[in-house]
Amino acid sequence: MADRYSRFSELKDGEDTGAYRVVVRQTGARVGVAAPHGGAIEPGTSEVGRAIAHDDLSLYLFEGTKANGNSDLHITSTRFDEPQCLQLLKVVEVAVTLHGEGGDREVVYLGGRNRQLGERLRSHLEPHGFLVQRHASSWLQGEDPDNICNRCASGMGVQLELSAGLRKTFFKSLWSAAGRAHTTERFTLFGQAVRAALASVQL
Repeated sequence: MADRYSRFSELKDGEDTGAYRVVVRQTGARVGVAAPHGGAIEPGTSEVGRAIAHDDLSLYLFEGTKANGNSDLHITSTRFDEPQCLQLLKVVEVAVTLHGEGGDREVVYLGGRNRQLGERLRSHLEPHGFLVQRHASSWLQGEDPDNICNRCASGMGVQLELSAGLRKTFFKSLWSAAGRAHTTERFTLFGQAVRAALASVQL
């Protein structure tokens, strides 16, 4: 299904200000973590983003906060141009973006132009039982230079598409904010594994 809005200016004009929330924290770190479809747009991606960024990595979240219809707030990654996001990404060397894929399999779909870091993430995730693959669809591989994951200073970031099946294992319930407030050991393990893979980049 096509996005309702093709750019942020259209979304801003078409939605009430209470429909979404923007969270920006710039720490001066070399790594920035972003969930451009956070909150109730692609549930669980904000929470995972916060866990990976912790209190030291730069963080950007665009969160849908509507009672319903949050899918209207989805702007595809090659057109996502919310100004605060672009400003943050310009000053981080590497971006890691988090997205929600809709499949039932428990899988992390790895994408982005930074293949070296992608393989480092794979090597940290697979020993903990996480299935890591490249998505069959070219639309979900994050290779386009305009993809938000590649808008960082190096032009090469990493995209993590987390299936719904995987995200369900991270929370008491994926589909409500209250349910996502209760995370599982698997959620913690995922965040720790990604942070460990990013440690060498940050240094």
